[in-house]
This record gives sequence, C-alpha cells and structure tokens, in this order.
Amino acid sequence: MNSLNGASAPAIELINVSRRFLSPTGKSLTALRNFTMTVGRGEFVAVVGPTGCGKSTTLNLVTGLAKPSAGEVRVMGAPVNGIDPRVGFVFQTDALFPWRSVVDNVVAGPLFRGKGKTEAYASARDWLARVGLSRFEHHYPHQLSGGMRKRVALAQTFINGPEILLMDEPFSALDVQTRVLMHEELLKLWSQAKASVVFVTHDLEEAIALADKVYVLTAGPATVKSVYEIDLPRPRVVADIRYDQRFIDYSRTIWSDLKEEVQTSYARAAA
Repeated sequence: MNSLNGASAPAIELINVSRRFLSPTGKSLTALRNFTMTVGRGEFVAVVGPTGCGKSTTLNLVTGLAKPSAGEVRVMGAPVNGIDPRVGFVFQTDALFPWRSVVDNVVAGPLFRGKGKTEAYASARDWLARVGLSRFEHHYPHQLSGGMRKRVALAQTFINGPEILLMDEPFSALDVQTRVLMHEELLKLWSQAKASVVFVTHDLEEAIALADKVYVLTAGPATVKSVYEIDLPRPRVVADIRYDQRFIDYSRTIWSDLKEEVQTSYARAAA
C-alpha cells in the first residue's frame, strides 16, 4: 500500500501493524495484529474496544514511543521516526507539575521549544482565558478541581499548536457533569485548532458524541473489527446530542458490535 506524500497525505496511517512484546515472565504477547487505521487531516477519530485490547498501544505507536513489530506507521505521509513535535498528548492522569503555578505549567512547553519569555507568557495567558481560567493563573494544581486541572492540561497541550492530538481516556476520572463540560471545551478548542484527533475511550456515548468516525477494536490482540462514520451535524452540543434519535441508533448499533468483543475479553479473563 503506497501512501500519498506531502500535504495531501492523511495525518496518521497505521498499515497492517502488529506489535509484540515480552511479558515480565518472558512470554511473547501480541497487542496488535494486522491493524490498519487512517485519520484524515482535521478529522476526529474515536477508538473503542474491550479493556486491555491495545488501544493505548496504538497511541504509543503514533507518538514514536513504541515501534511496530511488523507493518508501518506514518504521520503526515512520512514514517514515524522518534518523537514528533507536531504531536500533542493528553493523558488519563494529570501531567501537571505540582510545584508550578497554573500559568507556569502552561508556559513550560513554549519555553522549552525556545519561545521568548514575554511572548510565551502572553500566549499562556491567552490560552488560560480561552479555557476560562484567567483568575486562577497563580493557583497551584492541588488548589484546583479535577475539571479545572483538565482545562489546564488542554491549554498546556493546545498552546504548542499540535497538528495531531492523541487523547488516552482523558476525562474518565471526572464526574458526569464535568465530563460534559469538558466535551464542550474540547470540541470548541478542536474546531479552532483544526488538529487531527485520536481519542481512546471506554465510553461509547462519549465516542459518538465527539467523533467523526468510531473504530471498534476486537478483543486482544486487537485488530479493527468495524468502522462507523458518525453523520451528526457540527457544531454539536454534547449535552443535547444524546437525545437525538440518530445518536440513539448509532449507540444501539455500535454497542451490539462492541458487546461481542467485551464478552469475549471478559470470558478470557475469567478463564
């Protein structure tokens, strides 16, 4: 399979990728097998699958933190070769420095990349305003709620202008109401930045509410079982879209597909 080059190439391509590694006992385990996925420029893709099926491994291959055992991973038309500064990552747990204030956390990336101090702090304050945290720039992470820390993390990521944004269950620890607010915040920032997003989640409704396309993975070793185009209009109001009949239909159809893999994964774990 030949990829397109330059600006016309997809943002991300995983082409017949397999990923094997050794367990602590020395046994060879396969996380991904013949895995193929394409993410277009500016596209929001969600990935769902059973626990432990290799969703996070997929993200690590895109970042360059892991290498495929077979197949090819490409970013913007070129093979992945180490850490790419165009890729931003939002983790499940906070990646904030506890000893730094909010503004000093957000400014860390631009300063590390060589931006001047005055310009970097002006940009950091602009991003804090975008996520509604201007009044908290001198607070420390332990003084913030979980949702506020996530907003700092989003500002911390978007300030670097990522062309690709990888998100590994970033909102799973939040309560339901805060998660909905964070969904709205994320979609607003994404629509402005036009980044390509891969969003890993266990929450099928979250995937449908946010994404242009949902990939369903099989029980491990993971491969792509099915792909669903989510034809819901944008901009979306996440708090309301869940009551749309098309949303309900997507949820029922995709869950029917995903349920088989969840049951398979559960049965294997029990055995």
